[in-house]
Amino acid sequence: MEPSRLASAGEFLGKACLLVIFGAFATLKAMAIKSQFESWELGQSLEKHIELAAQIAALVFLALLLGLTLLRFRPKQTAEGWEPRVSAWIGTFLAVSLVALPMADLGPVLRVVAIGLVLAGSLLSIYVLACLGRSFSIMAQARRLVTRGPYGIVRHPLYVCEAIAMTGVVLLCLSPLAILIATVQWMFQLRRMTNEERVLRASFPEYSDYAALTPKIVPRLRRWTSRLPTAYRLRRECVGKRNIHERSLPDSSVNGSVIERGIPRF
Repeated sequence: MEPSRLASAGEFLGKACLLVIFGAFATLKAMAIKSQFESWELGQSLEKHIELAAQIAALVFLALLLGLTLLRFRPKQTAEGWEPRVSAWIGTFLAVSLVALPMADLGPVLRVVAIGLVLAGSLLSIYVLACLGRSFSIMAQARRLVTRGPYGIVRHPLYVCEAIAMTGVVLLCLSPLAILIATVQWMFQLRRMTNEERVLRASFPEYSDYAALTPKIVPRLRRWTSRLPTAYRLRRECVGKRNIHERSLPDSSVNGSVIERGIPRF
């Protein structure tokens, strides 16, 4: 078989498998939400409201995965060998095994915190996935380079957001086994990042410049402050200049009239 036809066949089979898996997960999640609505009573606790919101967010995320898997762009390049494929599948689906673990006996406050992390991670993942759009893939593939939105803050924002939700799940079933599963899963996620970046560098010459300016998973505080509103940054600069001016003047010269004429007020 010709390489192009072989690649097309692999893309079709991979897409079909993902659609079946994501479809099954979405169906189970929808059934769980339906059951929760049927047993819902007035005056439910904050924990129950956050839990329901987290379930709905997870369903929206799965639905978005289904849609983007179906409509995604054709890959320009795919990582070769079995290791990138094994790392991608384990990194994606190993966390599912956590649902088989028993829930830990947490206090009400810690449980709300854990469910809140799941909700926050799911909502952020929805936003990141929407920005990634039709460039989404499970395998290490190059479709189109996305550098806008959250991808202008870190190079792998989806993995970061999924890790936030994963932290909440680990807290809910806190145990040595849960921590071990999460640790192994994150190791495979790091390997996925390496494989993906290798393919992106080979496919997009501008990726090296993008990677030099954008951190991998931890945002740079300097980049955040550079995006503050202009008026707020001007105020900070003027305050800093005023402090320097005051320190440079003699004690007898530091008075309101001198400072006010030199620095505008806000």
